[in-house]
Amino acid sequence: MQALHSWHDRHGGGEKAVTESRMNEWFVPRFGPPRFRAFVGLLFLPYTGMCIAFTLVGAMLAPDIHWDRAGAIALVYALALGVGAHAADAIGSKKAKPWGAYFTRRQMAALLILSLAGAYAIGIYYIVLYVPALAIVAVLEGFLLFAYNFEIWGGRFHTNFWFAASWGALPVVAGYVIQTGNIVALAPLAAAAGAGLASTAEIRMSRPYKQLKREGGSPALAKRLEGRLKLLSLSTIAFSLVLVAARAVAG
Repeated sequence: MQALHSWHDRHGGGEKAVTESRMNEWFVPRFGPPRFRAFVGLLFLPYTGMCIAFTLVGAMLAPDIHWDRAGAIALVYALALGVGAHAADAIGSKKAKPWGAYFTRRQMAALLILSLAGAYAIGIYYIVLYVPALAIVAVLEGFLLFAYNFEIWGGRFHTNFWFAASWGALPVVAGYVIQTGNIVALAPLAAAAGAGLASTAEIRMSRPYKQLKREGGSPALAKRLEGRLKLLSLSTIAFSLVLVAARAVAG
C-alpha cells in the first residue's frame, strides 16, 4: 500500500489516475486482488500472444517440424518478451507506469532477470546442441529488449520500426531457424515482413488507445481502437493455431 501511495504522491492523480491509465483496459481481468490483476495486465497477454503466434508461424513454415523446438521457442518468447520485456518497460520507461503502484522496482528487476535467465537457458541449449544460427536472433533480441525498453542512445531504438522488428519479424525468423538452422529462406522472410506490418499496426493503434484511456479522451474512438486491437491480436493467434493444427494433421 505504501508503494501505491508513493506513486500517487509522485504523479498526483490518486487512485482514479491508476485506474484510468491501465487497470481498466480490456486485457486486465475484472476479478481477483489488485496485485493479481496488475500482474496479468503487465503481461499484455493479447499482444504477447501475437508474438508467440509469430514464432509458431515461422516454425510451421519449416519442411519438417520438430515439435519440441516449436514449443521451446514459444516458451522462450513468452518468457523473454512476454515477461522480461514488459518488466523492463516498467523499469525503464520515462513515463509513469501504474504497474509500479503494485510492484516495486526491485521486484520488477527480479522478474526481468529470472525471465531472461529462463529464456536464454532454453535458447542456449538449442544453440549449443542443434542450431548455432539461433544465436544471431538471440543476440539481436537481447540487444533490442534493452535498447527499446530502456530508451538508450536517446531513444533511437524506441521506435515503431524497431518494435516491429523485435516483436514481429524476428520471432518468425526465430521459429523457422530453430527448426531448420537456416536463417535465409523466402517463405519465412516474407512471413517476417507480414508479422512486422501487423506489429506496426498494433503499436500504431495501441499508443493513441493508451493515451485515450489514460486521459479520458473520446470514448467512441477508444472503443473503435479497442475493437481493432482485439481483432488484430485474436485473429493473429487464431491464424497461428490453424497452421499448427494443419501441420499436426498432415504429420
